[in-house]
Amino acid sequence: MTERSEQARRPTIREVARLAGVSHQTVSRYLRSREGLKPATLDRIDAAVRELDYRPNLVARYLNTRRTGRLAIVMPELVASNPTRILSGATEAAHEAGYSLELVSFGGGIDARTERLLELADSGQVEGILTLAPIAPSAQGRLGNGAAIVVSADFDDEMRSVGELIDAAPVRDMMARLADLGHRRFYHVAGDLKYASARARKDAYLEAVDRFGVESAGVFEGDWTAQSGCDAMLALPPQSLPTAVIAGNDMVALGVMRWAGEHGLEIPRDLSVTGWDDTEFGQFLRPALTSVGLDLEGVGRNGMVRLVKAVTGRDLAPSPGPVSRLLWRESTARLERTP
Repeated sequence: MTERSEQARRPTIREVARLAGVSHQTVSRYLRSREGLKPATLDRIDAAVRELDYRPNLVARYLNTRRTGRLAIVMPELVASNPTRILSGATEAAHEAGYSLELVSFGGGIDARTERLLELADSGQVEGILTLAPIAPSAQGRLGNGAAIVVSADFDDEMRSVGELIDAAPVRDMMARLADLGHRRFYHVAGDLKYASARARKDAYLEAVDRFGVESAGVFEGDWTAQSGCDAMLALPPQSLPTAVIAGNDMVALGVMRWAGEHGLEIPRDLSVTGWDDTEFGQFLRPALTSVGLDLEGVGRNGMVRLVKAVTGRDLAPSPGPVSRLLWRESTARLERTP
């Protein structure tokens, strides 16, 4: 859609205002409705819009019909963990409602991004905006003056999961089931603890240790990589090996499983291993990996459902079911060896 560099080349409302000799609030008002503005003011803004090529066709369409048929999703500067599945769910819902959808990336931190987002809302280019990143608290009172804005509660300022996506209840469910299967010594290889999701899974693990009266071989602070899974197992004395490992994600679990194979342990006979994220490779491992699937498409769809409701009043069907789902596979089983 719109690249950050392309956004930087486009004229802004403030540039239109400077050229027309009016305030940017007046230009925002012009973009919403020509009514109430003096003819001379309208002429100056019209001339500035033409000279700067400030989306004149889109502005005209908006003023004539109050519709652009376009919605936008705003993200911080694109990162390697671009949540394509969430965007897929949001796009499907937007198309279902008859809208085209644009992806906009604003850099410069939360304050700069908030100003650009509000400017986009005032521009008349889109009818609604779903932002996957938070906006500055000081902007809350300025919402509602232009296009509808819905703020997702699922990510922080660096697109790290927060809100519903960090629910760690499946960790407790995993450990309850494994305790019933005879496991008494557990080990948690955490993800990067800068992430709220990693901290939540660590806390759930420690809570489950106390709740079920099992032993913990410890918590290893990893970094979401397979290497950290290997490193975590190497850090344990041979006499302190667990019977079950709760890995922070599927990549970490892969490292644990590789280490086990290299040290003569058979999974799940000697060691049960769980992951998180239900990445595609996990179900094709031998043994297939027990994991937690996240309905990221549903998260995107539900955000867009809220936006369509705000823009049109129309109710689209939300994504059914919970965000997370525990998927039991071959990497976990009843303990067959003496701890």
